[in-house]
Amino acid sequence: MLAIIGGSGLTQLANLDVSHREVVRTPFGDPSGALTFGRIGGQSVVFLARHGYGHTIPPHMVNYRANLWALKEAKAGRIVSVASVGGIRQDLVPGSLVIPHQIIDYTWGRSSTFFESGVSQVVHVDFTYPYDEALRAELLRAAEAAGETILEGAVYAATQGPRLETAAEVDRLERDGADIVGMTGMPEAVLARELELPYAAICVVANWAAGRADSRDGIRFDHIEAILQAAMIRTRNVIAGLCSEEFCPS
Repeated sequence: MLAIIGGSGLTQLANLDVSHREVVRTPFGDPSGALTFGRIGGQSVVFLARHGYGHTIPPHMVNYRANLWALKEAKAGRIVSVASVGGIRQDLVPGSLVIPHQIIDYTWGRSSTFFESGVSQVVHVDFTYPYDEALRAELLRAAEAAGETILEGAVYAATQGPRLETAAEVDRLERDGADIVGMTGMPEAVLARELELPYAAICVVANWAAGRADSRDGIRFDHIEAILQAAMIRTRNVIAGLCSEEFCPS
């Protein structure tokens, strides 16, 4: 079963044929909301809104461990994360879709591992390549099949939030090699790795990062909603493509 974690702009999947919802409890507390089960095309899907279905949970307070644990318990076999980001790299203009390939983690104070109590020994996971390469490739092929333009490769800078970054901080992120900036990429990705769940992301560029282009003098919040709405339609088309018979696991 495919799991979709929806971020800002994607609190529900309009193309999901819903069968039922389940309220789940985990050893790590409550997830962001009930799990919504259904089908898209030929694929069984479980959907979870990262920030809650009313978009009430800020990024630094998301219970990432409960979310990932709940999806694992629901028998999800792979996870696609959808997240809105700010564009740093020149070609990542607002409205772009991109499949990131790397992460730099600037977050702090978040519960970022399942391996911290009751374990018999210290556990390390390999995180050289934080996104599942096979799932990334499937997303790219699904986008092509759906006729949607999606960019391959970006370094995601995960910042703490909930405030946006200063222009100087974005300059630093660029010097560090970041192409996009968001607030939810970590620890979500590493928790999926700890649970051995293939994980990849579709990032929607909602705005230029601070100090860039039309965000040079401040973020234009009045423009973001319209950009997200249009881009999320395209994102749902990519997800629908991924759920077609061609990409359903045998």
